Amino acid sequence: MLDIQLDEVNGFKVCRPVGELDAFTVSQFRQALAELASTPRLIIDMSSVPFVDSAGLGALIGGIRRARELGGDVSVCCNRPTLVRLLRTTGFDRIVTVAETLDEAAAALRPAEPAS
Repeated sequence: MLDIQLDEVNGFKVCRPVGELDAFTVSQFRQALAELASTPRLIIDMSSVPFVDSAGLGALIGGIRRARELGGDVSVCCNRPTLVRLLRTTGFDRIVTVAETLDEAAAALRPAEPAS
């Protein structure tokens, strides 16, 4: 079972999947990221995800790619050492910032465009 929590923190949309991200739950996660794709500044907080398989990693990469294609900026927050190690080993951290805290993830995103 995967629960996806959405929050707004300091002008950033935060997507928090809670639970395992695997072949059984990936469609729910993929759908949530698709709905968030037009968000200008998105943080994906993976701190409540104890396990990610290749399907989950693929959905995460696809969601980030889609958001960037629509002009958005994305960073990932994760304080789980085993998951951070997976993200670094797979080279995921070369395509998106992987920060330990929400504040670090927010700081990695570009400033909001001034209203005209």
